Amino acid sequence: MQNVYTVAQVNSYIRNMFTQDFMMQKVRIRGEISNCKYHSSGHIYFTLKDAKSTISCVMFSSDRKGLSFRLTEGQQVIADGSVDVYERDGKYQLYARAIELDGIGALYEKYERLKAELAERGMFADQYKQPIPRYVRRLGVVTAETGAAVRDIINVASRRNPYVQIILYPAIVQGEAAVPSIINGIHAMEKLGVDTIIVGRGGGSIEDLWAFNEEAVAQAVFDCHIPIISAVGHETDVTITDFVADLRAPTPSAAAELAVYDFGRLEEQMAEYACTMQHLCRRTIQNYRNRLGQYGVRLKYLSPLNILRMKKTQSLSLEERLQAVMEKRVQEARHRLALYAERMKGLSPLDKLSQGYAYAADASGRTLSSVEQVDVGEQIRVYVKDGSLLAKVQEKENGEKERRK
Repeated sequence: MQNVYTVAQVNSYIRNMFTQDFMMQKVRIRGEISNCKYHSSGHIYFTLKDAKSTISCVMFSSDRKGLSFRLTEGQQVIADGSVDVYERDGKYQLYARAIELDGIGALYEKYERLKAELAERGMFADQYKQPIPRYVRRLGVVTAETGAAVRDIINVASRRNPYVQIILYPAIVQGEAAVPSIINGIHAMEKLGVDTIIVGRGGGSIEDLWAFNEEAVAQAVFDCHIPIISAVGHETDVTITDFVADLRAPTPSAAAELAVYDFGRLEEQMAEYACTMQHLCRRTIQNYRNRLGQYGVRLKYLSPLNILRMKKTQSLSLEERLQAVMEKRVQEARHRLALYAERMKGLSPLDKLSQGYAYAADASGRTLSSVEQVDVGEQIRVYVKDGSLLAKVQEKENGEKERRK
């Protein structure tokens, strides 16, 4: 009877065959890096390929110490190691212990050549970059209708702003039909007049992402008059489209965050602005009230009625002062007049006349003080206390002669 073996026994047998084959235990393989992934454990998983075939490879974290560069898509390398079977999956793979560069892979060389050409033509220049609108109402998305990329964009954009309108163009993003499909998607979004366009897809190998390294796609992105955000692959994946686009996002989720403003944050800012405005308005109104109060006091002080009242008060004060001065002057004048009256009283002719004296005047009214002023026979007038007498000179007698006798 023929023996029946388990799967594990067969895989173990095959593994022993690889182990006993000296050539498989120390082999050098030349190929192009593809599907490279750095695991959180520190292991590196990748594929080596050439024009006809591929082989799965792994480099454990313990062997990475001798790796002097970072593995990237398209690198042409020579890997030293052993080919062995992973019994659990029944798959053979290369366990790389050392890797060295062996020139640049064909795709990577094509990528660098196109990159240098487009940079020389100025398609990467900042002066051609369009600013992304701050508040997007219509967001255009050019990507595959299935997959994580479109779901991430829709989820993030809807969470940040539930009112944004998302328009999807279901483009082919891989294979020969990808280039015209992506270009048609960009043109369709232009005709719709969306505010911003996100062009991209999820991660993959350099072959998977190659449509975004084609010159025709780069030219369509450059010529688009609507701002474009490139979101191709993971953060470590950089394509020609990333350089030409107006803004590059490391992932599709990040592209949605860059394109759509956080409506919740906007509401918070508006609330803060409203609170600040109310505070400023209240403070401004209070300042104007204070100034109005000051102006009221000044107006009350400078008002015509108040000025008239002040002038009237001043006039009354001046009137009182003037009256006091005048009364004082009158009193002083009366006092001086009384003094002068007393002094004049003794010199007054009337006073002398009341005592029995009289004085004489000639016909012209000139007071006579000497007998020489009249002649005998002239009429004179003699003034006494209660009137005057008209007399005629009968005789003149000189008093000096009498005194001499």
